[in-house]
Amino acid sequence: MENKNIIYLVKLLIKQTNNFKKVDDIKRDIINLYEDDFRKIDSTGRLALLFEAIPSQLNKNTKGFQTKKILNSYKTEDTTILSLISKLKDSKTISVAYHANNPGVGMSLTKDSGRYKLFLSDVGLFVTLAFKDKNYTDNVIYNKLLSDKLDANLGYIYENVVAQMLTAKGNNLFYYTMDSDTSNHLYEIDFLISVRDKICPIEVKSGNYRSHKSLDVFCDKFSNRISDKYVVHTKDYKWENAINYIPVYMVPFL
Repeated sequence: MENKNIIYLVKLLIKQTNNFKKVDDIKRDIINLYEDDFRKIDSTGRLALLFEAIPSQLNKNTKGFQTKKILNSYKTEDTTILSLISKLKDSKTISVAYHANNPGVGMSLTKDSGRYKLFLSDVGLFVTLAFKDKNYTDNVIYNKLLSDKLDANLGYIYENVVAQMLTAKGNNLFYYTMDSDTSNHLYEIDFLISVRDKICPIEVKSGNYRSHKSLDVFCDKFSNRISDKYVVHTKDYKWENAINYIPVYMVPFL
């Protein structure tokens, strides 16, 4: 589905005009082309609905992608839904992160095919899709996004950025969730990667990076399986209390 001529045009418009509205118009055309192709694959429109729901589902920070709330009559683990997700994945427009039921080396052996999160393969399209309720994503929103001043929880955007980087490096995507023993709180590790015979948990932060309870609880529970642990944030690199705090642009070097 990738159109190299359109991607080239987007880059050229940014360079020549510095006008994000014109760029956003092209990105909306790309999204519309994707959704037209989805309807050719599945005439019911379900693929397009699943694709459009990705930003809102990530923003809700649930245990996984909630297909029943999008399509009403289908549960996440339904074979029809799994077939649709497979078709989306084959289109190369999305990446799928599966829940690792027993996080460790060989996570594919314990992945839960019925629990997953979806990410767009291109974070630029993700931003346009996230703000599709407006006629266009105007320059003010883009400028605030670039300067980290937008009044919104940007964690889900940074999470998609990290997913795109890890996928580009050849990683399969996995995450892990666990319930708290003392409350209804859900602990979640955003991404897990394996290095040799150990695993590396990754927590993505857009705000207060000093608070990382999920990472702490996970590392206490699986201490003998942990190699390095990472908090991805928007600040400079530092190493503190056996945690690597890395800026987003360093993710490809993991």
